[in-house]
Amino acid sequence: MSAAVKHDLTEGSIPRHLVRMTLPMVWGIMALLSFQLVDAYYISRLGTLQLASISYTFPVTYGIFSIFIGFGVATSSVISRMIGEKRTEDMKRVASHSLLIVLIASIVIGLLGLALIEPVFNAIGASPAELELIKSFMVPYLLATFFVSMPIVGNATLRAAGNALAPALIMSLAAIVNALINPVLIFGLFGFPRLELMGAAIGTIFANILATVACLVLMHKSGLIDFAHIKNLTKFSDSTKRILMIALPVGITGLFPSILGSVINHLLSQIGPEAVAAYGAAGRMEAFLLVILMALSIGMGPIIGQNWGAQKLDRVKETVKYAISFSVIWSVSTALLISFFAHPIARIFSNDGNVREYLSLYLVIVPMSYFLGNISHGWGSTFNAIGKPQISATMIFLKMIVLSIPAVFIGHSIAGATGIFMAIATVNFLTGAAYHIWAWHGLGRKWVPVARPLS
Repeated sequence: MSAAVKHDLTEGSIPRHLVRMTLPMVWGIMALLSFQLVDAYYISRLGTLQLASISYTFPVTYGIFSIFIGFGVATSSVISRMIGEKRTEDMKRVASHSLLIVLIASIVIGLLGLALIEPVFNAIGASPAELELIKSFMVPYLLATFFVSMPIVGNATLRAAGNALAPALIMSLAAIVNALINPVLIFGLFGFPRLELMGAAIGTIFANILATVACLVLMHKSGLIDFAHIKNLTKFSDSTKRILMIALPVGITGLFPSILGSVINHLLSQIGPEAVAAYGAAGRMEAFLLVILMALSIGMGPIIGQNWGAQKLDRVKETVKYAISFSVIWSVSTALLISFFAHPIARIFSNDGNVREYLSLYLVIVPMSYFLGNISHGWGSTFNAIGKPQISATMIFLKMIVLSIPAVFIGHSIAGATGIFMAIATVNFLTGAAYHIWAWHGLGRKWVPVARPLS
C-alpha cells in the first residue's frame, strides 16, 4: 500500500469504516457550520436589519461553497477510485492538478460575483439599506474566494486516502479562530474598528487562510501531491477533464438549493424582514443539528469509491444499506427533538416576537419530512463516488427546481409562510420515497463498475 493511503477501505468491516470516517467529520462539519452560526449569532445582536441582510447572503455564499464542494467531491471520487485500482502516480497527478484548477475557478467566480452583487440581491428582494450591508460582507468574501474554497478540496483529498481525522482537526482550528476573531471585528473590541458585517467576512477569510496553509502542508507531507506536476503540467488536460466531468454536475447541482433558497427568501420578503430572518436562522440551525448525516454522506464517499474501483460491488451495496438505515433512524429522532423544543430554540435566535413565531412554525412543520428528505444525501454521495454525478444531479434538479419552486409559490399564495413551509415538507416526502425506490433498484443492475483503465 502506498504511504499516501492512510487506510485501505476495500478490506475490513464496513460499519467500522463508516464510524471511523464519519465521527471525525461530525465535529469537523460542526466546526465548518459554526462559521455561519457564529456570524448569525453575533450579527443578530446588531439588529433585525443586519440579521436579515446576512440571511440574504446565505443562499449566495452557499451556492459558491457548493460549487467548490463539487470540485472536492470530484477530486475525492477520482482519487479514491484510483486508489482502489492501485494507481498511485496517477492519483498524485490528479490531486496536484486539482489545486491549480481550483485557483483558476476561484478567480473566475470571484470576479463574476463582484459584477453581479447588485442585480442578484435586488432580484431576491433586498432593500437599499440591506444591499449596502450585504456589500460590506460579500465584497471581501468574493475577493478571497480561493482561500474559502481551497480547504474544501484539500480536505476531500485527505479523506479520499482514508484520513478523516486531519480534515476534522483543520476545520476545527479554523472554526476556533473564526469564533475568536469575529466578535472583535464585528463589535470593534480591544481598540479595533467596528466593522459589523465586513468584520464577519474578514474573520472568516483569515481563518480559512490558516486552513489552506495547513491543508497544503499536510497533503505534501503525506505524499498526496507533488508540486512537480503543477510545474510541468504533464497530462493537465486529462486531470482537468476527469475533475470537471464530476465537478460541473455536482457544482451545478449544489446551486439548486441556493436558487430555491433565494426564491423562498424573495417570497418571505413580501411578508416581512422577520420572516426572512427566521428562515435564515432555521437553515443554519437545522444544518447544525443534522450535521451527522452530512458527515455520513461525506464519510461514505471514499469507502464507496475505493470499493467501486476495486470491483467490490457487494461492499458498495453494504455501505449504502448501513448509511440509509442510519439516516432514517437519526432523522426521525432529530425531527421529534426539534419539534418538541421549537419555541425554546426560537428564543435563542432572536428577541423579536415575530421572528420567533415564524421560526417556531418552520421547526414544527419541516423537520417531520426529514426522514425521507435526507435520503437523497446518501444516494447523492453514492453516485458521485462511483463517477456518475449526472444521476444525482437529475434527481436533485427535479426536486429543487421542477417541484419545489412551483410548490412554494402555490403555498405562499394559499397560506403565506405556513404554505411555504408545508410545500417544502410535501416535496421532501414525495421525492425522498421515489428517489430511494428507484436508486436501490438500479444499483447493481443498471450501474455496475466496469473493469477498464481510467487513463
